[in-house]
Amino acid sequence: MPATKAKPAGKRSAKPAPASSKAIAAPKSYKPLDQERIKELLKRLNAAYPDPKCALTHRNAWELTVATILSAQCTDVRVNMVTPELFAKYPTPADLARIEPEMIEPDIRTTGFFRNKSKSIVGAARKVMSDFKGKVPDTMEELLTLPGVARKTANVVLGSWFGKAVGVVVDTHVYRLSRRLELTKSDSPVNIEQDLMKVIPQEKWIDFSHQLIWHGRKICFARKPDCAECPLENLCHAADKTWSTVPIHKTAKP
Repeated sequence: MPATKAKPAGKRSAKPAPASSKAIAAPKSYKPLDQERIKELLKRLNAAYPDPKCALTHRNAWELTVATILSAQCTDVRVNMVTPELFAKYPTPADLARIEPEMIEPDIRTTGFFRNKSKSIVGAARKVMSDFKGKVPDTMEELLTLPGVARKTANVVLGSWFGKAVGVVVDTHVYRLSRRLELTKSDSPVNIEQDLMKVIPQEKWIDFSHQLIWHGRKICFARKPDCAECPLENLCHAADKTWSTVPIHKTAKP
């Protein structure tokens, strides 16, 4: 009988089979919030994304505030397509404070929820002019007084423009990845932020959120994450992994 010809090795032939859909119990010694595990996560994120930046195009704190308001339920790519023309027409808060919200609706329509966003942007411009002498404030308390600005937007502005690590940005990527990585069990962005602030060193808060956002865009997708190419793979036990070298934990869900 002739010898069977071996099949040529593929790109990932040496790796184990994809993770089973059946969850495997976590080892008793496993502690997802162990400081050594956190340090290793941060080390690998730093190596993969050494100089993370906000993906929203902006030239000043006001433009970043507007862009972040527009980014709700919208991709950064789309926002970056809209803002150049918007800022060309209305370069400053003073320019937007003088108009009615309906006037910018056509300019931001493609970002979705454009009526609410137009009201928030014009309202924020008026507040900046009336209460802050035309300058975007640099404290969490003051930023939260601006229409359309909640903690996520405030954290983006404080971290990316003012360099202040007051909190952790929790967008859809950070929400999903922090749950997959078992850094939180909460399903509330406010509580997720508090959980992350407890385990991530404050000096890493700004970069950490940007790194998770970039990782979510490039590898850890909402559907079918590319686990075989993930630098965090053997530190992750997520229930929806597409490929795994470690046990799967049924509670690690996005």
